[in-house]
Order: sequence, then structure tokens, then C-alpha cells
Amino acid sequence: MSDEDVPAGLPEAMARVLGEYERHLAAERDLTEHTVRAYVGDVAGLLDHAARLGHMDVNQLDLRTLRSWLAKQQTMGRSRTTLARRATAARVFTAWLARTGRAPVDAGASLGAPKAHRALPPVLRTDEAAELVRAAAEHADDGSPVGLRDVAMLELLYATGIRVGELVGLDVDDLDRERNVVRVFGKGRKERSVPFGRPAARALDFWIKQGRPRLAVPDSGAALFLGARGGRIDQRAVRTVVHRRIADVPGAPDIGPHGLRHTAATHLLEGGADLRSVQELLGHASLATTQIYTHVSTDRLRRAYQQAHPRA
Repeated sequence: MSDEDVPAGLPEAMARVLGEYERHLAAERDLTEHTVRAYVGDVAGLLDHAARLGHMDVNQLDLRTLRSWLAKQQTMGRSRTTLARRATAARVFTAWLARTGRAPVDAGASLGAPKAHRALPPVLRTDEAAELVRAAAEHADDGSPVGLRDVAMLELLYATGIRVGELVGLDVDDLDRERNVVRVFGKGRKERSVPFGRPAARALDFWIKQGRPRLAVPDSGAALFLGARGGRIDQRAVRTVVHRRIADVPGAPDIGPHGLRHTAATHLLEGGADLRSVQELLGHASLATTQIYTHVSTDRLRRAYQQAHPRA
């Protein structure tokens, strides 16, 4: 965290601990830069609030201060999702303070927070997902390397449910074509292997053999998916591809790569996959995160029941 990021007027002792915490998150927990920035930003806001209440050191943090910080966020109109995230950030921080001897007790151990809304974005029906990759294949009929790349990316996103950040980070060697699995490094650099089916395998083969060599440049390195100039493709470009191809599907909701992730999870559950397997495929640390998809399948079952049961 640069000096510009530290709230003005933050006591020196607090600022020092905040810097140590940032280094802990980045080096010891190996979190992504985005996650570290989010955690540190939330904690910086908490410490600024505590300092305004007269606390000069982190060992003076108490439950009342944490609750008043969250209450202030609520009066400012912060969403339940934001409040839940900031409560989590506070609990993780105070647990670290107690564990490392920087505070006598864990002030946030009993800190509660409103449950975040777990609303899902729209998902594609199975026919819409099929139409999505078919439309992308039509655009690749001219044999352009970009078209072949786009088909391979869409097939892999839908087949595996991986995150867009995981997709752009893939190297060619992360594909195991004998077993049809891809090695993915998720949040916290946790590695998992995710299987994919024959359609994705065919699209990847076309891309690697016929498309990628035509875009590759000396600086391409081992990146699996390349941009038009030969460098590793970035997340913004992938989102643009998904939105453009979704627009080719009549009546389909305008979703991005994360919507394809939700779609993959939903279709897995509707197809009979158990929740624990879907959790592992998606790389969720908690089964509770995966359970947000079950209501989609429940809604489908309810509609089927109402249509079919004589006493519905």
C-alpha cells in the first residue's frame, strides 16, 4: 500500500500494522493483487473509523468499534453484500492480530453481519448455450485464427465453468489432451483439474493446431489464448467476445464470462451432478457458495411438478 492509499491522519502504529498485514496477505496467503487490495482497503477504512473514535493502536480495537463501523456503513447506504464483505474483512484482520500477538483478544470473533443477497445473474438454457457456440462456429467458418480462438474459449468456459481470470492465465501445457482435463490455478493459487468434453476438445485442437500458430509472436510465450497482436489475451477482450456472441442468440440474456460459469454450474446440477462435485469443479472453498445454484434447479423441478402432478 502506497502512502497515498493510507487514510490521512491514521496513527503511525496503525499504518505500520496495516502495511505488515498487506505483506502477510500477499506473501504468506498468496492472494491475488485484487483480493489483497480489497481486504486492505476495507481494513484501512476500519482503522480510520477507529482512529476518529480516539483509538491510537490496533490493540485498542473492540467489538463496539467494529459494530459502529458497520453501522456507519449501513447509514451511508452500503448494500448488504458490501456490509457482509467488510464484516468478513474485519474478522479476518482481528483474527490475524490476535494470532500474531498484536492484540490481546480477537475483537471480531463474535462480529455478525447481515447475510448478503445471493441473487444469481441470468443463465442460458441448454439450447441457448448450444446456439451460442454454434453462432461462434459460424463466424469461424472463414478459418480466421481469431474465430477459432473464440470458439475454443467459449467451449472451454461453458464446459468447465472456470473463471475468466483462470482462462486467461492458462498455458498450453495446462491442457492434458489424453485425459481431457485442464489444470487451473484458482483463487489463492489453489490448483485443481477440471474435465472437459469432446466438443471443447475438438475446438481446442483446431485452435492450437490451426489458429494459435498464426497469431503467435516471439513474445507469446506459453499462453494458451492469444490476443490479435500475439500477446496473452486479457479479461476485457474475453468479456467482449462473450457479449458479442451472446448477441447472436435470439432471446438470450446478455451475460458475460461469469454468466457462463453460472450456466455451467446450473446445467451440471440439472443433469444430476452432486453438489460436492460441482464445488470441486468450480473451485469453491465453501460448499455454501455452491449452494446458491440449487435454487435454479429447484425452480425447474417445481415447474415440472406443477405441470405434471395431478394434485399440484
